[in-house]
Amino acid sequence: MKVILRKDFEQLGKIGDLVEVKNGYARNFLLPRQIAYVATKGNIRALEEEKQQYAKKEIKQLNAAKTLAEELSNVSITIPVKVGEEDKIFGSVTTQMIADALKEKNYDIDKRKIILEEPIKALGIYEVNIKLHNDVNTVVKTWVVRE
Repeated sequence: MKVILRKDFEQLGKIGDLVEVKNGYARNFLLPRQIAYVATKGNIRALEEEKQQYAKKEIKQLNAAKTLAEELSNVSITIPVKVGEEDKIFGSVTTQMIADALKEKNYDIDKRKIILEEPIKALGIYEVNIKLHNDVNTVVKTWVVRE
């Protein structure tokens, strides 16, 4: 079955691509989730209008992400943790803890956007990457201190 993608989908392609998929995959997954349309002339015209709206929305999201990135680059957060002997942390600092600390400073960031290359398991100052948009990343200074 030929379908037209109405959203970017990693496994298949970008918005507006005409792709050939199995009938069951299209009927049971792509069409109900509104990821694709059946390839007809009317749907191709409708998709062109959707593309224009999507581009406008994408520009707004990109500008909002850039503004938020500038604000977050000046923010530093403190995360108090329990420590044992020789200042070893019980467990590690998680993305949820970082998201909660940012929420206290009135920045609502999803924990899935926070990127930790390796778990934080010691006291100190860390720079945590946050991916706000496909093209926009920022760094937040994180202080891990004794509770």
